[in-house]
Amino acid sequence: MHDHLRRIIHIDMDAFYASIEQRDFPEYRGKPVVVGGAPDSRGVVATASYEARKFGIKSAMPASRAYRLCPDAIFIKPRFDVYRHVSRQIMGILREYTDLVEPLSLDEAYLDVTNNKKNIPLARDLAHQVKARIFQYTGLTASAGVAPNKFLAKVASDLEKPDGLTVIAPEKVAKFVKKLPVSKVPGIGRVTCSKMNAMGVRTLGDLQKFALEELVQSFGKHGRWYYYAARGVDDRPVKPFRERKSVSCEDTFERDISSLDILREKIIELSGRLNGRLKKLGLSGRTVTLKVTYSDFEKCTRSYTADAPLSADKIRDSALALLGKTEAGWRAVRLLGVGVSGLAAADMAGELNARQLALEFAGAARQPDMG
Repeated sequence: MHDHLRRIIHIDMDAFYASIEQRDFPEYRGKPVVVGGAPDSRGVVATASYEARKFGIKSAMPASRAYRLCPDAIFIKPRFDVYRHVSRQIMGILREYTDLVEPLSLDEAYLDVTNNKKNIPLARDLAHQVKARIFQYTGLTASAGVAPNKFLAKVASDLEKPDGLTVIAPEKVAKFVKKLPVSKVPGIGRVTCSKMNAMGVRTLGDLQKFALEELVQSFGKHGRWYYYAARGVDDRPVKPFRERKSVSCEDTFERDISSLDILREKIIELSGRLNGRLKKLGLSGRTVTLKVTYSDFEKCTRSYTADAPLSADKIRDSALALLGKTEAGWRAVRLLGVGVSGLAAADMAGELNARQLALEFAGAARQPDMG
């Protein structure tokens, strides 16, 4: 394990879409702003400003629910061309410091600054400088996490939002992970968290008491990740080019579901979350896949491919139609998933595939776009 040799930064823009709207329209500043679907639509929240989050509004929440939580919120239709333009500016700034930049979405990225172009010895100082440069050129704040690996850097960037900077030094890792709630670990969702709580596990320190074999037995292949995460170990490299083949959302239910009506509601909810994720990534796709796991763990997938990029409504309706081609309803279901593949950049879906999008980030964004 080579974590102690590396210096990784995770940059995460603060309420990215909403912050751009507040920057461009001063009348929105200091007010609850919700970017996403209209409150009278079946759309979802893409991003909410920090003022809106105080009311309990979150990403992927139905816009109608967000309206009920805060009727005075300003609901704004996303301007993805603007968000992508600002994202290219930010990625260009990051590449001034290192070529090892791995964009995760339009508004977050990993940087490996172990060897950086500015020869800045302390990653904390470099992160300060990156945040200042982003603010100088875009007027937007970013939060940064600095750590010996990707897992800890991502956790750290979320600890002091907005405009935060958290450093986890190598010698502090053991103490930090011991107290970290398992709910803060990327990849541990609500169902897994509940299962861990039932095992008496609330922190990574609690998780350290279990052997690797026990965790693999309880959680399958993910058990290995949980074992090493509990010890603050993550050897994954920062990969400058990420070709994403699909985007998906799935839920494992606490109780098996037999009701078709409830399963349809779950598909509508999953489709909403999926569309929020696609928008954040700036992608669209042509193939919808429905994944079903029955109560006896038998798996089933059904797919539909369209001639053109699928709208949010078409993804939802296709997934609902695919449910009718499964045995759901007379066989109980323990897991549902909705995914989209055949990906392309949302504004040029017919011409630009996901690989080209990654190359666009790497090439065109190498210098900050000040336009």
